[in-house]
Amino acid sequence: MRMLLLSSCLFVGGVASAANDLPGGGIDPAALSRHVQVLASDAFEGRAPASAGEQRTVDYLVEQFREAGLQPGGEDGGWVQDVPLVRAQVVGEVEAWLEQGGARTRLHNGEDLTLQSLSPQEVVDRQDLPLVFVGYGIDAPERHWDDYKDVDLAGKIAVVLINDADFEADAPGAFDGRAVTYYGRWTYKFEEAARRGAEGVLIVHETAAAAYPWATVKASGTSPLFDIQRGDAEARALHTPLRGWMQRALAERIFAAAGLDFETEKRRAMRADFHPVPLGDARLSASFWIKREPVVTRNVVAKLDGTTHPDETVIVSAHWDAFGIGEPDDSGDTVRHGAIDNATGVASVLELARVFAAGPRPQRTLYFLALTAEEKGLLGASYYAEHPLAPLETTVAVLNIEMFSPDGETADIATWGRGRVSLEADVDRVARARGRRWSPDPDLEAGFFYRADHFAFARKGVPAITVGAGLDKRDGGVAAGRALREAYFARCYHQACDAWSPSWDARGLAADTLLVYDLGLELANSRHWPRWDEDAEFAAARGASDAARR
Repeated sequence: MRMLLLSSCLFVGGVASAANDLPGGGIDPAALSRHVQVLASDAFEGRAPASAGEQRTVDYLVEQFREAGLQPGGEDGGWVQDVPLVRAQVVGEVEAWLEQGGARTRLHNGEDLTLQSLSPQEVVDRQDLPLVFVGYGIDAPERHWDDYKDVDLAGKIAVVLINDADFEADAPGAFDGRAVTYYGRWTYKFEEAARRGAEGVLIVHETAAAAYPWATVKASGTSPLFDIQRGDAEARALHTPLRGWMQRALAERIFAAAGLDFETEKRRAMRADFHPVPLGDARLSASFWIKREPVVTRNVVAKLDGTTHPDETVIVSAHWDAFGIGEPDDSGDTVRHGAIDNATGVASVLELARVFAAGPRPQRTLYFLALTAEEKGLLGASYYAEHPLAPLETTVAVLNIEMFSPDGETADIATWGRGRVSLEADVDRVARARGRRWSPDPDLEAGFFYRADHFAFARKGVPAITVGAGLDKRDGGVAAGRALREAYFARCYHQACDAWSPSWDARGLAADTLLVYDLGLELANSRHWPRWDEDAEFAAARGASDAARR
C-alpha cells in the first residue's frame, strides 16, 4: 500500500509540478472569476431551489460540463438527479404575542424572533403555549448528558441555547471544549425537541455561539423552508408544529420577568445535573398561514469514467444554491447573490472538471456534483447519500469545496472542522509539495464540520472533507486574513452584498483549486483508500462499508 501511495505521489509531482503543466492549460483564474460573475449575477436571482434562478443555474452547469467533454452522470443517462422536496413558505403576516406578568406584548417576526414550520399544516394557530427552558436541549447518553430529564413538553415551547455546554465553560467538560459537536447545531436542536414531543422550539441567538449575526438568522428564517418529501406521520414526528429563533434580548426580558437571570441559568445549563426550568407564567401565541407545495430541485452530475477501476468513485462537489430574493438591503438590493458562498465552490468544480477532462482518463471514476439545497439543511447531499448514483461502499472519498476566498493567495489551505480523517494529512502533503501548508480549522466553535455537504456523506461512513480558504495571506498574514473573514461573516454572509466584484483577485481561488486537483488526481490514480481515525464518530459506519466492499 505504501509503495502504491508513493507511486501516486510521484505521479502527481511529475504531471502537476507547475500549474501550467496541467492538462488544458491548467487552472485558469480568469475562468474561475468569470463563472462566479455569471452565477452570482442578478439574472440568476440568487439561485434559490425550485425557482427560475435554479433553471438558469442548471442550464449553465450542464452547458459547461458538456463543453468540457464530461459525460452525464445523472439519472437515466442525463445530467441531473431529481431531488423531491416540500417547500413551506409563510404567507402574509406572522402574528405573535407574549403574555407574561399580566402584560401582553406584540412580537415582530424577523426582529424579535423568527417563526416557521415544516409540520404538514396549512395554518399555524397556537395559543398560550407555556415556555420551558431546557438548557442546550441535548440528550447524549454516550456523554452521560440529558438536558430534558423526562420533562413533559406536550403543548409547550422548548427554549434552548445554541451551541453546546462546553462553549463558554471554564474548562472542557462532557463535550469537546470550544469545538462544537453536532449536538450544538440548530438542526439537532429542532430534531430533538420534536422527538421530545414539544409543540414548538425557540433557539436563543447569540452571535459568538451561533457563529453568525442575527441578520443571517433573519435572512434564513424569513426564507422558504424545504424538506425531503415525507409521509404525513413521518413529517409530524420529525417536526414540531412551530419552530424558530429569538433574540437574546427577548430571552433576557422573559427570564427576568420570571424572576430568573439569563446568564445564571445559562451557567447552570453547562452542568450535567441541569433540570428544565419553566419560565414563570410566560405564554406564547402565534398564528400564520403556510403555503406547502411539492417541488423538485436538482443535483447536477457529471462524470469521467475510470479505466482500470471504474467501479471505484472519487467525488468532487460544491453546492450551487443560495438564498434567492429577499428583503432589500440598505442599498435596495434584493438579490442574495451567493458569490463567495458558494459560487466560488461551483466555479472550482467546473474548472476541475474541465482540466481533468482535458487530460488522460483516470483509473477510478470521477464524479463532479453540483448539489442543491445545502442552505436548506444539506438536502441535496443528503438525498444523494440516500440514493447514490455510485455505491457508497466503493466511493473512495468526497472532496467538497466551500467559500474559497477572492482576496488573493494565502500560504495555507484549510479544511472545515476536525474530521479525524486521513484526508486532512493528504491535504497537508499536497499543499507542502506546492510550498504551502494545511491549517486546521481555526474556528472549531463554529461547527463548520456539520454545516457543509460533506457531512451527509460522512454520516454514511464515506471519508469526506470540505476544503476552504486559509487565513495566512501572502500580503498581511493571518491578521489580514482573519480581519477579512470576520468582516465577511459580520456583513455579507447570506446577504445581498455577497456579490462578485471586478476587483477580485482570483489567484487565491486558482491556487486552492489546484491543490484539490492534486489530491483528486492522486486519489483517482492510486489504490489508496482514505480512512477515518479510530476515534472518529464515523469510523464504525465505514468499517461496515469496507466489509461489504471486500
